[in-house]
Amino acid sequence: MQKKYLTKEQALQKLKQYCAYQERSHSEVVQKLWDLGVAKKEHDEIVVALIEGDYLNEERFAQQFAGGKFRMKSWGRRKILYGLKEKGVSEYNIKKALKAIDERDYLKTLYTLAEKKYEGLKGEQYLVRKKKTSDFLMQRGFEPHLINQALKDLTE
Repeated sequence: MQKKYLTKEQALQKLKQYCAYQERSHSEVVQKLWDLGVAKKEHDEIVVALIEGDYLNEERFAQQFAGGKFRMKSWGRRKILYGLKEKGVSEYNIKKALKAIDERDYLKTLYTLAEKKYEGLKGEQYLVRKKKTSDFLMQRGFEPHLINQALKDLTE
């Protein structure tokens, strides 16, 4: 089946809707351009038009991504960092997005998750409970020093 190529205007319209629906990273937009079969020489012009029209904003995307993953999925900073890197977000915007996460909420979430996990492993031996809880929190992307402190506070 022959792929139907869109004109620059058609592609721009589709991408405006794509970006208006939810925040997108630059890499997602470029991937969408490829998926739509838009000629490579037109990619930059379309991306610039989206940025100028404020449909595409990497800083806003990074903030939304970090906030959403933290609030909805209880991800730690490390997992959010890797998620943003995977999306091709700049170091500057990653740092800014991670700083936007409230420290009190972050620690509260960590302690809540630690407590739930630890309590859920009642039948296990003390060290096994601690290890499994620690592994769970590491997988969620929380920092090792914060996990150790939370487990220390929890087990005392």
